[in-house]
Amino acid sequence: MAKQDKPAKKAKGPAIDIGIGEKDRKALAQGLSVLLADSYTLYLMTHNFHWNVTGPQFNGLHMMFMGQYTEQWNALDDIAERIRALGFPAPGTYRQFAGLATFSEVEGVPSADDMLRHLVRAQEATARTARALLPLADKADDQPTADIATQRLAVHEKTAWMLRSMLEH
Repeated sequence: MAKQDKPAKKAKGPAIDIGIGEKDRKALAQGLSVLLADSYTLYLMTHNFHWNVTGPQFNGLHMMFMGQYTEQWNALDDIAERIRALGFPAPGTYRQFAGLATFSEVEGVPSADDMLRHLVRAQEATARTARALLPLADKADDQPTADIATQRLAVHEKTAWMLRSMLEH
């Protein structure tokens, strides 16, 4: 699923007794960490494309990318704070994100259509990551994580559909 990274270390402090055992909390935190890495990488890709898009679709894509990266930015806190609520540190460096993300950054400045293609793949990858959290959340009876995964899955599937629609000429 994701590139390997060092295992998350348990946060220090009082014992956590929220009705989810440590093993399940750790698995959920690791899955959420991959979702956070995918989400941050997607945010950065979308913001980069917003800055660098050119061509006849400039205005429409520039505005659409701004809406997408803003939505993505706002989701990051919910994901990271859920990791913290489960008792683990959230990844927060480019190195950690690069090691956890299920897709890579884009080098250079692609054409507008290639930007759309990259974003479709990144949205779909992030949707798959969110979907992979659902069985873990179900097994642990963790509704807050399931809620986050479900919301993110819906956003990424819809956004991928909208981006794919722009490529149908």
